[in-house]
Amino acid sequence: MKLSSRLDLFAEPETLKMAKLGRELRAQGADVIDLSLGEPDFDTPDHIKQALKKAVDDNFSHYTPVAGYPDLREAVCTKLRRDNGLEYKQENILVSTGAKQSLANVVMAVVDKGDEVVIPTPYWVTYSEIVKLAEGNVVLVRTKIENKYKLTAQELEAAITEKTRLFIFSSPCNPSGSVYSKAELEVLAEVFRKHPKVLIISDEIYEYINFVGKHESIAQFKDLKDRIIIINGLSKGYAMTGYRLGYIAADPAIVKACEKLQGQYTSGANAVTQRGAIEALTGDLKPSLEMNVEFTKRRARMLELLKSIPGVSIAEPDGAFYVFPVVNEYFGKKVGEELIKDADDLCMYLLNTAHVSTVTGRAFGEPDCIRISFANSMSKIEEAMSRITKAMGALK
Repeated sequence: MKLSSRLDLFAEPETLKMAKLGRELRAQGADVIDLSLGEPDFDTPDHIKQALKKAVDDNFSHYTPVAGYPDLREAVCTKLRRDNGLEYKQENILVSTGAKQSLANVVMAVVDKGDEVVIPTPYWVTYSEIVKLAEGNVVLVRTKIENKYKLTAQELEAAITEKTRLFIFSSPCNPSGSVYSKAELEVLAEVFRKHPKVLIISDEIYEYINFVGKHESIAQFKDLKDRIIIINGLSKGYAMTGYRLGYIAADPAIVKACEKLQGQYTSGANAVTQRGAIEALTGDLKPSLEMNVEFTKRRARMLELLKSIPGVSIAEPDGAFYVFPVVNEYFGKKVGEELIKDADDLCMYLLNTAHVSTVTGRAFGEPDCIRISFANSMSKIEEAMSRITKAMGALK
């Protein structure tokens, strides 16, 4: 059957691929521990669930405005003011079916064929693939583990050309866990001031999962604010992955462009989810903060166990819920007749031998690494790392 050549422009997300392979192995009877997906293992907080239930009872079952309910857009403004000190109006906000759609909306709205999009590595797998779908040219900038995978002004300046249209980054970062301080963002902001045609996507979905203090947004620099598109959502900080709601905060012209696109894809986001989102964004943050306390404990234990494995190096994550170790010391090693050529092979080996799913660093632009999630229970993490340690110890 002939299919669109558009499908050849981009690849299936490795994160979803590994989760799928893990489910298939589990269906065959294997006890697979999933450390591949970025999904909190917590339940949605009760006060949000009550708002969701009330929305069902109140018959929020009809089409919603494409941009989102006005009071939800106002709730996003309230959240940004309260948590980030940022002033936005409803006209700056668009609600979508997950932050992934928010990202796709923006890229499709601002990138033309041949435009260059600068992305520092490591990066979330979908950034590059959405740019390819928009027929833009991906410009990857390799960062250094010595700098905790954070971009320097010199690296950014060297990557920008006359064709650069967009810059995409996340803080806290998936997969490295890097968190930019205000001072580090100011250094990047100085570069962007020299290049007024470059737009900036700031992915802040892991905002509440932060182990070093206050979240800092690059949108705080008022002279750049009109060029910055904040992307955020409910999945990570509120344990609402399945409810699918993301949003952007941006210049009204970009919001209107994204609304036009979304009106053809999906129209408005789920009505019930939107009502629950109002409670999530404006209600009690205590459950989110408690989740972060637990993630902090898991991070410490994960690092302790990971550092006991010979030949592994790591930049300790300051946010999100992943570790991103360098594992190239194991490339070229064997167990029996099985040769580990690269990170892809190592992930498949760990899945099939240790029954632990991880994700190859190649998908994130760093082929010497693998990503391991600690968004799982402490007991599962300890069992998974015991298996990984044994499996990697068998490689000679």
